[in-house]
Amino acid sequence: MTEQTTETASAGTATSTPQADNQQPLRRTVASFIRYVDAEAAVEYLAEQQFPIDRVAIVGEDVRMIEQIVGRVNYWRAAMHGAGSGAVPGVLIGWLFGVFDWFHPVIASVALALYGLLFGAVIGALLGVFFHALQHGRRDFVAVQAILPSRYELMVGDEVADEAARLLQERDPGRRVRA
Repeated sequence: MTEQTTETASAGTATSTPQADNQQPLRRTVASFIRYVDAEAAVEYLAEQQFPIDRVAIVGEDVRMIEQIVGRVNYWRAAMHGAGSGAVPGVLIGWLFGVFDWFHPVIASVALALYGLLFGAVIGALLGVFFHALQHGRRDFVAVQAILPSRYELMVGDEVADEAARLLQERDPGRRVRA
């Protein structure tokens, strides 16, 4: 996938966010970037120029949610996921009970941690299969969700926005920066 331009700006007036009821300061957009790393580089440049970066925010605009399917869920996978989820708390609970055995603390904590691991894995696997069966074939897949903006606005406090625009213009004179 090729990237288009990394920075866009309009020649018109800058966008301002309205002042909220909790008295947050007004902000203006001084630059817009397609890639986050470009917005981050602009903030780093402003920091190098001794600009008060506590007045800067990178705001993602036109957000969309992407859900990437990474696999199927069957009874076997549900059991394995449940076993893994149950084993961790089982080990911790078993170990904690073992630590409080005053006569043989090392042996008791290791033994009870192993018993907790086995017991937690079995209970977790059974619950994983049970809950998978309750879904009756709905949502038989595993997915990873991400929220991605289409662009990143560099917003700056209204009273220092002109200075930020000037500094960014000095950084890259060929680009148009919102003032």
